[in-house]
Amino acid sequence: MSRPRPEPVQVVKQRRDAALAALVARVPYIQFLGVTFDRRGDELTAIMHYDDKLIGNPMLPAIHGGATAAFLETTAIIELGWNQIWQEIETEGNELPPLRLPRTIDFTVDYLRSGLPRDAYARARINRVGRRYASVHVEAWQDNRDKLFAQATGHFMMPQLND
Repeated sequence: MSRPRPEPVQVVKQRRDAALAALVARVPYIQFLGVTFDRRGDELTAIMHYDDKLIGNPMLPAIHGGATAAFLETTAIIELGWNQIWQEIETEGNELPPLRLPRTIDFTVDYLRSGLPRDAYARARINRVGRRYASVHVEAWQDNRDKLFAQATGHFMMPQLND
């Protein structure tokens, strides 16, 4: 008995990329901040591309704290959404499930140092996800992953089927 032939890699990549693009399109503020996502398998790295509009203190210059917080929060939300739809997009022949994003309950940011006028990167780690609640930790860095400039912890209300 022969096993069914697996899908071509390019088809799988296209399905993953389309799902991520649809998820990111749900948050218009992501485009305003200039954030993109680099996908490697199921791991996402958010990249906030430098732009002068992100500078909060031109004397330093430093990235505005609000832009940093928004960058971290959107990274957490997209990671949770990606985690929710991952199983569906990995199953051959499945349509993309309805995209519903979690809602923020609270979000605490630790500013560890000034964000320099250059690209910033962030990754989110889901600490707990249940049917109604999720907890996420996000870390942001610029030139060196070991030297964080901000980190955050957030709690989110997960979308229900009837939301």
